[in-house]
Amino acid sequence: MKTAMLIAAIALSAGQASFAYAAAPGQPTKTDKGAILADAKGMSLYIFDEDKGGKPSCNGACLVTWPPLMATNADHAARGWTKVKRDNGSMQWAYKRHPVYTYALDSKPGDVKGDGVEGTWHLAKP
Repeated sequence: MKTAMLIAAIALSAGQASFAYAAAPGQPTKTDKGAILADAKGMSLYIFDEDKGGKPSCNGACLVTWPPLMATNADHAARGWTKVKRDNGSMQWAYKRHPVYTYALDSKPGDVKGDGVEGTWHLAKP
């Protein structure tokens, strides 16, 4: 009985540990503009000044140029990352309450072409 309880406690503890240390959807990376956040493919992430209160406001045609970093219901928040609901009900990642996006004209990891576009798009920084 004690052995079974010990095994159950270890298994429960291991399950909690994997949840507590879930991988973040974006990672810090270095660019010519300093440390920024990038997605799993190394593509730069951006925030939009028009997103207020953690709510994504880039919709419709805006999404062609600024694809959101999407999340699923199975994804878990980690280290400053949360999920926010888009107008269509889908989920998007946010860092420190700022929804994050990639930029369609960034063609390779490390590109930062979207920084400063229209004066409202900025690199997401750790």
